[in-house]
Amino acid sequence: MLDITTVPFWIAVLQIITIDILLGGDNAVVIALACRKLPDSQRNKGIFWGVVGAIILRVALIFFALQLLAIPWLKIIGALLLVWIGVKLLQPEDDGHGEVTAADTLFAAIKTIIIADAVMSLDNVIGVAGAAHGDIRLVIFGILFSIPIVVWGSKLVLKLMDRFPQVITAGGMLLGWIGGGMMVSDPALPADFSTSIPYIKLVFEISGAAIVLLIGKILAARAAARPQVDIANTNKERSS
Repeated sequence: MLDITTVPFWIAVLQIITIDILLGGDNAVVIALACRKLPDSQRNKGIFWGVVGAIILRVALIFFALQLLAIPWLKIIGALLLVWIGVKLLQPEDDGHGEVTAADTLFAAIKTIIIADAVMSLDNVIGVAGAAHGDIRLVIFGILFSIPIVVWGSKLVLKLMDRFPQVITAGGMLLGWIGGGMMVSDPALPADFSTSIPYIKLVFEISGAAIVLLIGKILAARAAARPQVDIANTNKERSS
């Protein structure tokens, strides 16, 4: 466990806060969509029990994530997933909330919220588990901090991201940074790997952040250019 008086502990806290803000905002939107057809008298109940169920499920997911990360090669796999999530974060928004069905009964709304949150929270769970370095106190903090974001903070978070796109870029690079650091400590690697080369952990962290930025920007540029290519092809077909 990290010493609470040390700089690495508080760096991990800041990383977890950033991950929760960047990856937790959409969950509140899902809750609102799932409950939008409920009567006013049941809407608050649906939100409350849906959030409770989602939090319990998230605790279980993070617990198992921490256990699994002790298995050889799984930290490397988790690191690659974090890099992929960071790259995905840098892509133009593709709003998938339309797939969330509005429920007309309290039980159906709760079930929809829990299932949707389980799917959407996988990136958050992997990120928090990686940033926590196995420290259960940091895991608990990450869960508790995510609650107000899920319940109250989504609109504020989305406005912040719209106004300052650099926040999203920095967040994606942070996930790559955490992934790079996680990869160095995988049990499958030789015991002296992290100490055999000076600053090896820092090198992997910087490399992870740089890879996310480079691949993310390339894919985002291609996605932005694709509609223009489609329009040009359409115009050629019409003229011919």
